[in-house]
Amino acid sequence: MASQGIGTQCVQAGYTPGNGEPRQIPIYQSTTFKYATSEDMGKLFDLEASGYFYTRLQNPTNDLVAGKLAALEGGTAGMLTSSGQAANFYAVFNIASAGDHVVSSSTIYGGTYNLFAVTMKRMGIEFTFVSPDCSDAELEAAFRPNTKAVFGETIANPALSVLDIARFAAAAHRHGVPLIVDNTFATPVNCRPIEWGCDIVTHSTTKYIDGHGVSVGGAIIDSGRFDWTAYPERFPGLCTPDESYHGITYTERFGLEGAFITKATAQLMRDFGSIQSPQHAFYLNLGLESLHVRMPRHCENGQALAEFLAHHPQVAWVTYPGLPGDKYYELAQKYLPNGSCGVVSFGVRGGRKAAERFMSRLRVFAIETHVADARSCCLHPASATHRQMNDAELTAAGVGPDLVRMSCGLEDKADLIADVAQALE
Repeated sequence: MASQGIGTQCVQAGYTPGNGEPRQIPIYQSTTFKYATSEDMGKLFDLEASGYFYTRLQNPTNDLVAGKLAALEGGTAGMLTSSGQAANFYAVFNIASAGDHVVSSSTIYGGTYNLFAVTMKRMGIEFTFVSPDCSDAELEAAFRPNTKAVFGETIANPALSVLDIARFAAAAHRHGVPLIVDNTFATPVNCRPIEWGCDIVTHSTTKYIDGHGVSVGGAIIDSGRFDWTAYPERFPGLCTPDESYHGITYTERFGLEGAFITKATAQLMRDFGSIQSPQHAFYLNLGLESLHVRMPRHCENGQALAEFLAHHPQVAWVTYPGLPGDKYYELAQKYLPNGSCGVVSFGVRGGRKAAERFMSRLRVFAIETHVADARSCCLHPASATHRQMNDAELTAAGVGPDLVRMSCGLEDKADLIADVAQALE
């Protein structure tokens, strides 16, 4: 059958029931699985046979949903994690360890910035943060002999900068390292980073992919294209025997298509246990089934609100990639021609205090930590998600103290605009 459209994949990819089997993905709500002999189970522990023995590592429900996400992103393998933070941590820690270095875009989610700049730094991994708008020379200068990866977000949260994926991928590949892209805001409906040279895709599935605020989760998708074996000394964890797992060499046993995800499962999920529950994976799949229908509405509402704000006298500035004249408009047309997301960032004239007063008067938009939901919500990042950053770090991350992040849900756009109008007035 010819390659299926994104809508068909959202509904049907990852799971094909047999005769008389459940039409919907079943929930395998079990911590463990029974086998007839110790030999049968031993083959699983040796990674010589396919199957399940303990849900902390893998679960059938999770794998079916991960398979759907891999199909949507155009990857070869995927895994679910307990959160987007866990996904980003696993994606980097799977190939970097103490003494290593990673290049990252500076305009990333505040929680991810803190994970990299504070927590993983304490683990001995150094990060160099570069502006997504840096020159080619500045990008090249960020690399070191011990660099293991480059990281960025398709659409940064909440700065809404658009990553030039092809340019960052080319730089990463010149230095023999993979590009990891967090595709949370765009989703595979609006952008498939692998098609632009990205090697590993991550998601906070808590956002648009779930879309209803019911399940926290994350995902990692491997493109299967990066040749780890070309740099065995740089990626020994994938190219040399893993003595903690019976001396398996992942690239030899599972090839380029499966080595990265298998190692992340057999090593990191085994040791850290940040598994997504089967129940949450089931909810996640329900969200995926309507993702291709919901994303255009989110984008329509975001575009309408951005255009309204751009002409309001009490608004100092507006950032939205789909807005003509926006700094990232041209990149958005290249990577996100069908729409970016439903999130709009702007500044209220009068700064931080004015922004706080504006938010207290909203009635349809709710003040929440959440974003990218069916229900519209808003946040003042400087006093919430990014409060661990000082003013200099906020500025570098593109998150000024006056920034308000509005996440447009699926309501009528006229009602959303009216709510913002009355709060501004």
